[in-house]
Amino acid sequence: MADTLQEFETPDAATKAAQALESYQQKTDDLVGEKLTLNMGPSHPATHGVLRLILELDGEVISKAEPDIGYLHRGDEKLAENMQYNQFVPYTDRLDYLAPLANNVAYACAVEKLMGWELPPRGQAVRVICCELARISAHLLGVGCYAMDVGAMTVFLYTFTQRETVYDLCEQISGARFTTSYTRVGGQTRDMSEDTIKGVLKFCDEVSEVIEEVDKLLSRNPIFIGRTQDVGFISKDDAIGYGLTGPNLRGSGVSFDMRKNHPYLGYEKYDFDIPVGKVGDCYDRYLVRMEEMRQSVGLLRQVCQKIPKGPVNITDPKATLPDKERVLMSMEELIHHFIVATQGIDAPEGEVYFAAENPKGELGFYINSKGGGVPHRLKIRSPSFVNLSILPKLLPGHMISDVVSILGSLDFVMGECDR
Repeated sequence: MADTLQEFETPDAATKAAQALESYQQKTDDLVGEKLTLNMGPSHPATHGVLRLILELDGEVISKAEPDIGYLHRGDEKLAENMQYNQFVPYTDRLDYLAPLANNVAYACAVEKLMGWELPPRGQAVRVICCELARISAHLLGVGCYAMDVGAMTVFLYTFTQRETVYDLCEQISGARFTTSYTRVGGQTRDMSEDTIKGVLKFCDEVSEVIEEVDKLLSRNPIFIGRTQDVGFISKDDAIGYGLTGPNLRGSGVSFDMRKNHPYLGYEKYDFDIPVGKVGDCYDRYLVRMEEMRQSVGLLRQVCQKIPKGPVNITDPKATLPDKERVLMSMEELIHHFIVATQGIDAPEGEVYFAAENPKGELGFYINSKGGGVPHRLKIRSPSFVNLSILPKLLPGHMISDVVSILGSLDFVMGECDR
């Protein structure tokens, strides 16, 4: 795996990038002239949403960059203070809308930590399947759009076809293709059928072939290498200092993954590796995502082959809805359903923070509770927001054309950034 990530890297690429930036700064320090301010976005296709970049240009070289965000702000954190815990689940779909299943799981795990609940083994396994499907889906689109941004259209067609298969599986699992709202606090809306599990295994075989095909199309492509290698270098210290997480952090050589360093949902029981880059440029971040898809395929196969039997939800009569059949047949169960649905779960006082390894990085939820069915405060630690904070440091010294490569390599989603 290490060979895969380092095969095409030059040993002194990091040094070259640092020297180029230093040389540019020395040349421009003594020059006094008019510089051009260029607005890139918020409707530019390469900004992947509504990101606006205010670029100060010296010719075609960027001398200053300022990201302007907030065009998609919806006040999710404030909305959460006025609704029950389960009512907020659909809002998590709209964070990283390329991986809604993973968002659902991360939020539910945070509330369950507050409640002191632990899901039964099958419930945990089902959630792992959801998270890894979401990871592959997000990376397929991320790599496909990245390739299209720098001129490789064919790759996008390969990856998007496989992503449609993931959506078909999402529809079998949750009943929805895009905004799934599948998870509930204490479990899922329904169990995963054996046919769906067989479909996941079949998908693993198909997507593995596509990943290798994409690898052949891009990894040795001289045009793609020229657009990404030695571009957008992020040092290990800068990646840590700016709080980067996910593939952007691991691409800079930091081996940190919430699934390994702080395991949840039984991830410690599965065998998988954490791909790490060597140089920290755009090409490294691409290689890390490619290898992460391979590792997720391996995880899915392990979970599907030894998924345990049993319930998927916790057993807590006071906090979970009764079976629908009993609600329709018994007045007591109908009253029980009414109370739980209208008042919500009775959470204890306290505060918790739970973070999950999402496709974009560490998605965290901080919950402050004063008791009852509604959170007093809720804060979302969105990885896209934090990852974009390095742009003022990263972009200066690069050409305008390099902005497209750098933004694509960071793989952000503005719905999650602005919240």
